[in-house]
Amino acid sequence: MSNLTRFNPFGETVRFSPPWDVDDMLDRFMMRPAWREMGAVEPQIKMDVSEAGSHYMVKAEIPGVQKDDIRVTIDGNLVSISAEVRQEKDVKEGEKVIRSERCYGKAMRSFRLDQEVDQDKAEAKYADGVLELTLPKKNGITRKELAVS
Repeated sequence: MSNLTRFNPFGETVRFSPPWDVDDMLDRFMMRPAWREMGAVEPQIKMDVSEAGSHYMVKAEIPGVQKDDIRVTIDGNLVSISAEVRQEKDVKEGEKVIRSERCYGKAMRSFRLDQEVDQDKAEAKYADGVLELTLPKKNGITRKELAVS
């Protein structure tokens, strides 16, 4: 006796799921260690920028960084944030690193605002891996629109 089953193309179809992370798929196929060795992942600065009346607020996530390793520069309406994440060298004799997911190196992020920033009144605070910038807008109109003739 044979065990034949009718084919149903819409039955047990597995579709690609966008919430899947490519890293998770590579882990499942044991390809992750080879990919990690080929190129290091750089640290990233993720941030939120908001505007409230007379100032801009910036919250930037920079985990694992010392306060002295963060640089913020303001040039008119251009704001640049850079930070250096240093690697810890705590590998003991006879110990081997199996997996390292933490990023090390220099991260930089620059962005432009609609209005120039008053550099003298700008403030920066860093606590719990989050850099908070308060950037007051410069008084007066800094933009000029030209009439086209």
